[in-house]
Formats: sequence, C-alpha cells, structure tokens
Amino acid sequence: MTTDANVSATIPDWSREKASHFWDAGPKLIRSVRKYQEARAARGPLAAIRAKYWIVVHRFWSVMTQSELHLHMPIEGGLRLPHPTGIIIHPDARIGPNCMIFHQVTLAGAVTLGGHVDVGAGAKLLGPITIGDDVKIGTNAVVTKDVPSGATVIGIPAREISSGA
Repeated sequence: MTTDANVSATIPDWSREKASHFWDAGPKLIRSVRKYQEARAARGPLAAIRAKYWIVVHRFWSVMTQSELHLHMPIEGGLRLPHPTGIIIHPDARIGPNCMIFHQVTLAGAVTLGGHVDVGAGAKLLGPITIGDDVKIGTNAVVTKDVPSGATVIGIPAREISSGA
C-alpha cells in the first residue's frame, strides 16, 4: 500500500478519479455514480433519461468489477479504486475526500471514512464505526472500533501500531 504525505484529508483532488485509459474500471465505476447523482439532481425530461443511462453504465462496471458501490451513497472527491475487484460498500457508509480502497474490501454498515484513508486489500470494516483522517488500514485487517486520525491499524481484530501524534 503506497501513501503520499502530500494528499489532503480535506480538499478533494479530483484528478485522482480520472480514467487513464479506456478500460480503467475504478474511475469508470466512480464516474457512473457521480454522473447518476448529477442527473438525479437536475430537472427536466432529459435528466431522467440521463439518470437511466448512468444506471446501465453503473450496472456494467459493477458486473465487470464484481463490486457494489451504491448510486445514492455520499462519496467526496478524489476516491481511488486502483484494483476495483470485489469491493463491497454498504449504502450507509460515507467516504471522505482522497480515500483509496483496494480490492476485496468490505465496508459493512454505517462506516464513516475520514479524509485520506487508505484501506488495504481484503480489509473488513464493520460498522457503525468512524475512521479519522490520514489513517492507514492494513491488508486483511478487521476493524470493529473507531480509529483515531493519523493511526495505522493491522490485524484481526485490528490494533493500532502507530499513531499520528
């Protein structure tokens, strides 16, 4: 899991969501959610047609990635899904700015991710819990309790191995 100390926990970096090539499933899945939400917020008959189009696009990328990222969930800018396979995110989850979620991650229930949270492959976050800003969650960790800002957690159950202080 790579991290960048220059990534903001509060200001979304929208460039993190741009597709770099045609078959870039992570950004395309995120884009379908954002475009659907835009179309739902718009008025008029064309907005309803656009919303239905983005539902179809979302279904396509959801099947291709075998991931569940709900159309109505709040996702702040800068979300990265580098390997978007098998990611399951409960509709009650909230994702802060500039988070990165690797493959086979589950956010079960009301999980709130702060800004710039990196979630390692296979991690399971079981809510209701709140994860602070600038947190790193290790591969295959099972998180069942709140995690303070700046912490790194690993293991089953997850335990803090370093703090941001």
